[in-house]
Amino acid sequence: MNSDSRHWQAGAALALTTALTWGVLPIGLKVALARLDVWTVTWWRFVGAAIIVGAWLAHQGRLPAVRHFGRRTWLWLVIAVGGLSGNYVLYAAGLHLTAPSVAQVVIQLAPFLLLFAGVIVFREQFSGRQWIGCVVLVVGMLLFFNRRLPLLLQFTDRWTLGVFALVAGAVTWAVYGVAQKVLARELGSLQTLWLLFIAGSLLLLPVIRPAAVLELDGIGVAALLFCILNSVLGYGSFGAALDRWDVTRVSAVVAVAPLFTVGFMLLAARLGVEWIAPEPIDLPVVAGALLVVAGSMTSALAGRRS
Repeated sequence: MNSDSRHWQAGAALALTTALTWGVLPIGLKVALARLDVWTVTWWRFVGAAIIVGAWLAHQGRLPAVRHFGRRTWLWLVIAVGGLSGNYVLYAAGLHLTAPSVAQVVIQLAPFLLLFAGVIVFREQFSGRQWIGCVVLVVGMLLFFNRRLPLLLQFTDRWTLGVFALVAGAVTWAVYGVAQKVLARELGSLQTLWLLFIAGSLLLLPVIRPAAVLELDGIGVAALLFCILNSVLGYGSFGAALDRWDVTRVSAVVAVAPLFTVGFMLLAARLGVEWIAPEPIDLPVVAGALLVVAGSMTSALAGRRS
């Protein structure tokens, strides 16, 4: 087996690991949010991930030399902190108000918004097939939300507010993505994430209740630890996959994350897991999720360059 074959196989495995990790994240996060507030859960995710990533970077002797950063680097770091922190908080808030499968489908807007941002900021091209993927994704979302479309116009509805929070979370993730791409010229992905995790934890200090974890039951502690490890494993696998495989192919594989979410929710309902609230998932909902995934994969692969 040659090195190219080993690289793409490793990249594919890491991308699939990312999809699985991000697919089950909303389920564990939903359990944690039933016991802790959004701010505190997000803060613990930042702190836990910062400790793990920092220890790894220190072991490798790769901690970033912040004293050498220029003004431009600091500016983009501030933008990235705002984008990633906003994404974490808004995604958690939207998930708390809706359901895991809803959150995972809506957040698929994030890579599309990043594509559009690439066209505006980096003068990248957006092909006709990518527009087709965009249309397929929108149709999939309309089918996925078929029963609740009238509620989207009622801004007082808890579920609708959650969807709008998720959309805002997708926007902030795209902002983070642009900043991450700029910072990649000077920092590694894990170095950037470590700085963002630290800055995010400091940013949330005024609004958290860290001692609330002492009141958690066993399931709550397990869910919170899972969310922390998920942050590290998900982004770590994603970065490693990008090092070994085409970014468009990695994005296409990661796009299947909603299918993992829907599948695990159906499995939890079948097994009667009491600490995971069941969702009304029927054939149109599953078909909508499939179209959302197809749209994301089409747009990712249509942007591939030879």
